[in-house]
Amino acid sequence: MPALSDARIGQIAIVCTDVARARDFYRDALGVRHLFDAGPNLSFFDCGGVRLMLSPAEGEAAGTSVLYFFVSDIEGQTRELTGKGVRFIDEPHMIAKMPDHELWLAEFRDSENNVLALMEERR
Repeated sequence: MPALSDARIGQIAIVCTDVARARDFYRDALGVRHLFDAGPNLSFFDCGGVRLMLSPAEGEAAGTSVLYFFVSDIEGQTRELTGKGVRFIDEPHMIAKMPDHELWLAEFRDSENNVLALMEERR
């Protein structure tokens, strides 16, 4: 199983109190390339190949930004990390069915209680 040091960061969630205001800032003030909005509460950008997701603070990730590690075997990586003492919030599960793939996610906590996540695109 490859170590997470070999996984690329696929997405960073930036927690916002006002997603529309943050979207305007990232797009207009910073000039980051806007990809799309998903409903009223999510906005996605491309920053040099890393996707930024602006989202409201809610659920397990409230009060923290989230690093998402792209992996090719989310179940295997979850088992391996659990064996090393990593505390997962939930089991790997599908969160979105896209036109060309399913997006799977498994969130966990680091030693400082920040939320991190494994992410797999299944084709």
